[in-house]
Amino acid sequence: MFKDFALLKSFVTIVESGSISAAAVKLQVTQSWLSRQLKSLEDQCDAVLLRRDTHRMSLTDTGRRFLVDARSILEMAEEAEQRLRNDQTAIQGNLRIFSTIDWGQSVVSRLIASFIQAHPAVSFDLAYSNRPLHMIEEGCDAGVIAGSLTDDSVVARSVGHIERHLVASPSLVTGRPVPRDPEDLRDWPWLSLNNAQFGGTKLIELHSDRDERRLDIEPVMTSEGVTSLREAARMGLGISIMPDWLVEDDLTDGRLVRVLPEWHASALPAHVVYPLQRRLPLRVRTFVDFATEYMTGFLAEKRAARVPERRAPASRGARDHRAER
Repeated sequence: MFKDFALLKSFVTIVESGSISAAAVKLQVTQSWLSRQLKSLEDQCDAVLLRRDTHRMSLTDTGRRFLVDARSILEMAEEAEQRLRNDQTAIQGNLRIFSTIDWGQSVVSRLIASFIQAHPAVSFDLAYSNRPLHMIEEGCDAGVIAGSLTDDSVVARSVGHIERHLVASPSLVTGRPVPRDPEDLRDWPWLSLNNAQFGGTKLIELHSDRDERRLDIEPVMTSEGVTSLREAARMGLGISIMPDWLVEDDLTDGRLVRVLPEWHASALPAHVVYPLQRRLPLRVRTFVDFATEYMTGFLAEKRAARVPERRAPASRGARDHRAER
């Protein structure tokens, strides 16, 4: 096995220059040093590569075949070196990014589109997973995820928190007693995520300014994706905890309403994550910085512009009672 590419380069240069003396001038070395390089290469090959006499130099059959391979090896090494150099000096190439499912299909997709518009020489492969711990190990360059993190093998940049609220369709809450306390919701039909990363499937934790409650529930439907739960909630199937970014338009348009708006679920942390290694390609470093700024701004904007509260409609019994008074 060759341990020194300089031997191959010396051999190819001698052949292309036509003589050791001409090659020595080109490489700016002495003829004697270059002759020793050629002999060392032939010793490693255990074959004569060049026939040499006082008047001319010619390739042996072995040397001719070896020349083709040597050129290919040197070209591959040069291309690899150029790619490495480009990784550190040019924002180009392919990025493999992962995200939690629902965030990836909406917010993160817009983030990637914005990055490509700013850096058109970069392409993306976007993968979805609500179990992201092994995505870096599988070759992804970075991730934008919502939910708790338990992986110490990645670097995580916090971009803020995702607020979550109790929501349901007007058709579900109409006709039910108006809830005054989280305990009043225990027997309601629930729609729940089935991933511990987003909280418990059968245990709901709610908070207000003065108190917190834990409810044991039996969901009528669980899912890995909150978008599917939103569709079920729109149809009146149950009450669910939803991120504010997903149901903003539904609350504005009245397709969903807040239930017990003074109570909320714990906010989910959001992070941009990438491998724990000393040198990242420039395209990865640039994306991580871009994604951190983009997502921090996105979540800050959501905090600054909360949807006007649309309370659940009162039940028929409550309306009749107020009318009598």
